[in-house]
Parts: sequence; C-alpha cells; structure tokens
Amino acid sequence: MTTQLLTGLVLLSGMFVMGGLVAALYGGTRAHPRLADGLGVLDGVEIDPRRADLPVEATSRSERAGLWAYRRTPIPLTASQSRVLELQNKSIAEFYADKLVIGLLGLLVPGLLGGVFLPIVGLSPVVPVIAALAGGVVGWFVPDLLLRRGEDRAQVDAAEAMFTYFDLVTLERMANLSATQSLESAASTSDHPLFLSIRAALLRARLEQHPPFGELRALADRLRLPQLADIADVLQLDETGAAVTGTLRARVRELRDAHLTAARIAAHEVSERMTVFMAVPAMVFGLIFLAPPLLRLIGG
Repeated sequence: MTTQLLTGLVLLSGMFVMGGLVAALYGGTRAHPRLADGLGVLDGVEIDPRRADLPVEATSRSERAGLWAYRRTPIPLTASQSRVLELQNKSIAEFYADKLVIGLLGLLVPGLLGGVFLPIVGLSPVVPVIAALAGGVVGWFVPDLLLRRGEDRAQVDAAEAMFTYFDLVTLERMANLSATQSLESAASTSDHPLFLSIRAALLRARLEQHPPFGELRALADRLRLPQLADIADVLQLDETGAAVTGTLRARVRELRDAHLTAARIAAHEVSERMTVFMAVPAMVFGLIFLAPPLLRLIGG
C-alpha cells in the first residue's frame, strides 16, 4: 500500500512539474502581433518566417491543436523546415499536429507501461516519470527528424517537376501565348506542390498588378531552385519585344543537361560507396580461407 501511494505521489509530482513548465513557457512566449510587420505586409515587404507568424490554415481539430502549439512553442520553424514543408505541400498546422500526437504518445506510453510493470519489476517510482518525460521530448522531435530525412527526396522531386514545368512553358510559348500567359497556363496543368507554389506566386503578382518575374525569383530563392530564376530572366525579355522562344528552348536544354550531369555524378558516388561494402564480404571470405594455413605455419 505504501509503495502504491508513493508511486501515485511521484506521478502526481511529475504532472505538476510538467504543468508548471508548460505554464512558464506559455507565459514567456505569448506575444502580441507587431504593427511594423503588418505595415510591412501592406507595403510588400517579406517577413522573416523565423520571427513572425506564417500564414497557416486549420481545417480539422488536430490541425487547430497543431496551430495552437505552433503559436506557443518556444522553438520556431527554421527556414529549411519551411522550405521542405512547402515542397511537400504540408501545412504548418499539420506538421505541429504530428508533433503533438507523437509527443503525447511518447509521454503516455512509457508512463503507463512503467506504472503497470512497476510493482512486478520492483523499480524505483522515479523511473516511469523520467521515461515519460524523455519519451515526450523525443516524440516531439521525431517529425523534425522525418522532415530532415525527406529533404533530399523532396528537393529532387521538385527539380523533376520544375523541368516538366519548363517544357510546358516552352510549349505554351510556341503556341504564341505571352510570357505571363505561358507561365499561368503551364502552372494550371498539375497539382504538384511546386506547381501549387508557382500558381500562388503568379496569383499574388496578378493581384498586386506586378509582373510575375519578381515573384518567381523570390520563390526560386525560397525553395533553392535557381533554375526557376533563370527562366524568369529569359521570359522577362518578352517585355522588350525580343523573340524569346529560341532562347528559352536553348536555356531549358542547358539546364536539363546540367541537371542530368549532376544526377550522374551523384549516382557514380553512390556506386563507389557500394563498391566498398561489396569488397568487405570478399575480404572476410579471403581471411577465412587464409586463416588455417597461416595458423598452421605459425604453429609449426
């Protein structure tokens, strides 16, 4: 009876400690919107996503909970995480909803298992509390790790979609459409995350009554796709009355060749790394066959 009472007191103390930490973090991170940022948005100034609230949408309860966690967490999104989320067409609310769910699972499962097996194993009551806290922290950062692991794949997928977009823009331009019409018509042919980002950039430029080339350059910088800025530079020549179809086709061909060359180099590096692992079993078998004669010579 005394052990169960002590276990309950320890768990209750841990809950109070966690509640106090959450309350302290909530009180320290809650902030009012900056007037300067609002005026900057009206003037067309881009706001640093690591300092200001990003535009997010919440369509479900889990996403609303994720949005709540995003606005109150002391650890902001990095520029790299925002870029990968945009490449994956994943909202910030959904990302933080995943963090909440996995974090709660990491917090509850070790605590419940420890509370169930504590009388059987005879461990200290502090162990389940520590395991629950560690599981909650690890679970909170698991989506960050998964996002980081998928960064390279998302970048490669965006590059492939970008070259498809270039081909569509070239075809639209050969059909005697203007540069702006070619960009908009090509972007409307797919719901790929990159196409959605391009459509949003073109829509923003149209609503602001600006040429779309500046928005495309900003998108290229944000997503680390410099080829998109090159195509914007070529298409901007259309405003001067120059014939850009031939230049556009040549530039797209050059960019595609450079991309294929980089892909071949990366594949060659992977093949070289695989060669090392293929040589290890051969060396092991060679040592197995050489070991008996060597031992015989040494023993003789």
